[in-house]
Amino acid sequence: MAGVLGGCGDVGWDAGTLFRKPVDVVGRSSGYTYSDLQESRQGRPVTDSDLVDASGSCPAAAAPGGGAPGPGEGVGLGMTECEVVARAGPPNSVQLGRNPNGDRTAVISYQGGPRPGIYHFERGRLMQMDRVEVAPPPQAKKKPAKTKKPATGNSAT
Repeated sequence: MAGVLGGCGDVGWDAGTLFRKPVDVVGRSSGYTYSDLQESRQGRPVTDSDLVDASGSCPAAAAPGGGAPGPGEGVGLGMTECEVVARAGPPNSVQLGRNPNGDRTAVISYQGGPRPGIYHFERGRLMQMDRVEVAPPPQAKKKPAKTKKPATGNSAT
């Protein structure tokens, strides 16, 4: 900033280099998406095979395998419900519902495992992730160290 105020040459701070996409102040475009990170198929429409049921299961067509991502891989915004379940494993709880617009919502919770958290979905896509505190594993209690009793007996003086 001092260089700009001091009159030095072009520092390259024009709008073209600051933003990859144009700024939309009134919110007419969808803005940045997870696909900007080149890791999602967000352009593909969500189908019934991408949605979990009330027990947290995915249809057989969406089961992991056959090139699908497996457990241990990352989870990101824009992923479908079944993509998250394929990566995070079976959930502890699933709450399905509808928002005021009538769109499907799902809240999938994990209390442990590789990705503990609460995952919020709208229209089948991950919109928000909340971390949950996981209790540390219980540690085995240590037995108190035995103290040695002083030797009694005849001692030479």
